[in-house]
Order: sequence, then C-alpha cells, then structure tokens
Amino acid sequence: MAFKLINPETLGPTRGYSNGVLTDAGGRLLFVAGQIGWDENQKIVGEDFVEQFDRALANIMAVVSEAGGQPDEIARLVIYVTNKSEYVQRRQEVGLTYRRHLGKHFPAMVLVEVKSLLDDAAKVEIEAIAVLNS
Repeated sequence: MAFKLINPETLGPTRGYSNGVLTDAGGRLLFVAGQIGWDENQKIVGEDFVEQFDRALANIMAVVSEAGGQPDEIARLVIYVTNKSEYVQRRQEVGLTYRRHLGKHFPAMVLVEVKSLLDDAAKVEIEAIAVLNS
C-alpha cells in the first residue's frame, strides 16, 4: 500500500470510509474522471440506483486496472448522487456492491447531493484518486 489510513479516535469510529489518507506520493498518482453508470456504448445501464452505482464503480475499477492499479490503491472517492435519500435508503445494497469491487478497503470518501449529472438519466457519478505502486 502506498499510503496510510488516518482515523483519529477523537472522531469516533468510521463506517465505510477513512477520515484521511497519508501518502508520500512514492507511487504514481492516478486521477480518475467522474464515472456514471454508462456501458461501453455510453448508455445508462438502467433506472435502478444500485445498478448505476455498481456500473459506475466497475468503470472506476476499469480505469484503475488499466493503469496497473488495484482496489486497495484508491486513496479517495467522491460520490455524487441526485437523491441522497435514495442512497441512504439503499445503503445496505450499496455496501454489498461496494465490497464486491473494493472489498474492505475504505479510502477517504465524500458523498455530495447534486441537482443533475452529465446524462439526465444518471443518478450517481463517482470520481477517484489512486496512488499506484506499480
């Protein structure tokens, strides 16, 4: 791992994220553009939030893998959603989907509710920063 997760006890226990990620940037930095639930034809995979979340994460991992990276080299995720309530209501399903792609690796994360995304049908967009050792 090219970085150390920072979680001060004074902030309480974390659940599904880390408060900070420390790196000496000894690896290569990969900035992954926002990915929505598009398939290879740049069409939204479906109307379901979790399905779109799954595809957006798969798209993130495709970029990280193409650069020679692994899930545990992701240092930061920014998740944009058009409906925070839908995210909260489906958090358990989102968590299962997340773990399928990133396992139990929880980088620094932020969740932001926005009015809309690039594709009008998109419900979620995810961007990432990774520190690659290879």
